[in-house]
Amino acid sequence: MSNPTNGLILVTGATGKQGGSVVAALLRDGRAVRAMTRDNSAAAAQALAAQGVEVVKGDFNDPASLDAALVGVNGVFSMQMGSHPGDPDTEIVTGKALIEAAGRAGVDTVVHTSVARAGDQKNFIGWDEGRWEPLYWDNKAAVIDMVKAQGFRHWTILKPAMIMQNLVPPMVEFMYSSLRERGRFETAIEPDTGIDWIAAQDIGAFAAAAFADPERFHSHEIDLAADNLTLPEVAAKIAKATGKPVSAITLSKEEALAQPYGELGYRHEMWNNVEGYKVDLGAVRSWGITLTTLDQFIEQNRDKFVIG
Repeated sequence: MSNPTNGLILVTGATGKQGGSVVAALLRDGRAVRAMTRDNSAAAAQALAAQGVEVVKGDFNDPASLDAALVGVNGVFSMQMGSHPGDPDTEIVTGKALIEAAGRAGVDTVVHTSVARAGDQKNFIGWDEGRWEPLYWDNKAAVIDMVKAQGFRHWTILKPAMIMQNLVPPMVEFMYSSLRERGRFETAIEPDTGIDWIAAQDIGAFAAAAFADPERFHSHEIDLAADNLTLPEVAAKIAKATGKPVSAITLSKEEALAQPYGELGYRHEMWNNVEGYKVDLGAVRSWGITLTTLDQFIEQNRDKFVIG
């Protein structure tokens, strides 16, 4: 096995915001990168290939394709989509398939991305009463446990909070469609609820650092956020940067339940009020990795905001 600090890294989810940021950070470090995609002829996959990334076709439901994608790989960036009642199994199935395949391949280092507070859900207020979405949290925690139990020489769990890219297309359509339609954040989140924010590029930077120095990062579960800001504060910053009026209002329960995501969305927004990500910002900074503030993110993406 070659030196894990300069070997080939397989990135899953490489055409998404987190995986794409990991690819970019690894390329800046001069690392050899292999990206696994379902369709290596797609435009996003071709864009990676144009940057010098080796793009391979792989399917989490096809063990042979995973084994082929992992040949000669020293490190794996692991990510799966979160679970919800409409899709209760995919996260567990795909996580298990990838982690077991990486174990078969003798991978040295696995960096897995999850979410802040995953594994802590039994301490949430109202957890035993079923107040929050159990599938989401339990499946996140289960995949983390799989990574830790597999026996990799090095593993790191990254736990990002709210990702700043959710404020701009395409993700804003799912997270805050009212921002595009009416120039307002319309959620059940209270005006004084602070939200922990992290830029996708900083997730990439942490992952690249963990691959570069696997001993230092080994067996750490690292919550990720750079700023804690309320939605009215975020609205004011976007308004200042874009010159467009942006505000934040708090919906009643009835109004929130009438939104496209209904009960699921309402529970998530209320969770922010009651629990939240609770990231220790000082602990994040102690790793010595430069973080993107929300002001910087807004300035960098000023022309991407779509505001009604």
